[in-house]
Amino acid sequence: MAARTRSKHRLADGTPLRELVRVEEGRIAARVFTDPEIYQLELERIFLRCWLAVAHESEIPHPGDYVTRRMGEDPVIVVRDREGQIHVLLNSCTHRGAEVCRVSRGNAREFVCPYHGYRFHLDGELAGAPAHEWAYDQQFDRKAFTLHRARVGTYGGLIFATWDVSAPPLEEYLGDMRWYLDLLLKRTEGGVEVVGAPHRWIIEANWKTGADNFIGDGLHTFMTHRYAIELGVLPNDPLIGWFGWHISVGRGHGVAIVGAPERIPLPPYLGLPQELWPLLERALTDAQRRILERTATVHGTVFPNLSLLNTTTIATEEGMPRVPFLTLRVWIPLGPHRMEILSWFLVEKEGPEWYKEASRKNYERTFGLTGTFEEDDADIWVSLTRANRGAFARKYHVFNYEMGLHRQPRPRTEWPGPGEAYWGDYCEANQRTFWAQWRRLMTEDRG
Repeated sequence: MAARTRSKHRLADGTPLRELVRVEEGRIAARVFTDPEIYQLELERIFLRCWLAVAHESEIPHPGDYVTRRMGEDPVIVVRDREGQIHVLLNSCTHRGAEVCRVSRGNAREFVCPYHGYRFHLDGELAGAPAHEWAYDQQFDRKAFTLHRARVGTYGGLIFATWDVSAPPLEEYLGDMRWYLDLLLKRTEGGVEVVGAPHRWIIEANWKTGADNFIGDGLHTFMTHRYAIELGVLPNDPLIGWFGWHISVGRGHGVAIVGAPERIPLPPYLGLPQELWPLLERALTDAQRRILERTATVHGTVFPNLSLLNTTTIATEEGMPRVPFLTLRVWIPLGPHRMEILSWFLVEKEGPEWYKEASRKNYERTFGLTGTFEEDDADIWVSLTRANRGAFARKYHVFNYEMGLHRQPRPRTEWPGPGEAYWGDYCEANQRTFWAQWRRLMTEDRG
């Protein structure tokens, strides 16, 4: 038994998984981004166990509405039934495994498998099968064909699902990250809604590159997005992303709240239109309101693969008002060297139409499918994955995550929100929190 337990913590060549992620020293082996064996373990030990964001309630507002998504590599249907309840179903027929739904979104009364015609209710129960009285010799058991169902939870309109029956409730899993999600998703009574279909594209990069970047990498802006500085869109200052707070909240979640030095004026509340200010001031706590009042950018990650960005620092059209945009995205694993990016654009339901349109254009030109900032990031992530696939890099190369390692979190008297808060977003405490959770899940003993 002891030998079998130890083998769960080692790769096939004998390498202990714990040695690859030494967060206490700020060292992460390049191998964790590119190794096929590690990737397969992630699908089982992370994507089968964690709560994963799959959709937003505004995407399926009516009975019968559905979208198709992925939980890890498993395809799922996210659907609202006739009573308004949301279900997340494995998109694989329980008869012979064909996809029962092969379009990305729509409205349905039931799902019909195109292989043999088995029909399923919106809650996954079998509705019928052709000639079943004769084909099964009067021994047909409908319950045996129910589609696999994931557990479902919602927060701030976001729909999460997990395959793990023993996972904690969603709100417990999110923990203190909820306080920061409220700054973006629940800052008005009506909340936010998804506008249009999410942008979806595939790049040749490991899924963790995006999650790692968004959870706390403020330093990359000055170099990766250098064109914006050369054009005068962003200030030519290497401390461009320093002025803010870097907050780790446990379970691998982290967020950064970035502002600007006092000499640089910022529009109140990320530049949200004045029509929304009274709603915001009613919906948020006094501490949340004060934080948001002088914030330019919020970025972060909910472990393992949901990231968020709300920013007003980027102007994309001369003469247009500088307004914020909010995007949420999931990094969907498609292999050790490949991922699909699913990116939502969201906006306050109560926002004026001019603001919604200006915000959408800002998002599409920067972090949408063909956005300039998005292209910058993707180029780096593809390069990182490509540069570390070789035998030498996988065996010997180790990445440095020491930034802020010896920095002490500030007391709560300075930072009014939950979590361990560090002044200065040039810090990798959030990344270390992410990797500590990754290591725990990859090495813990479970049946």
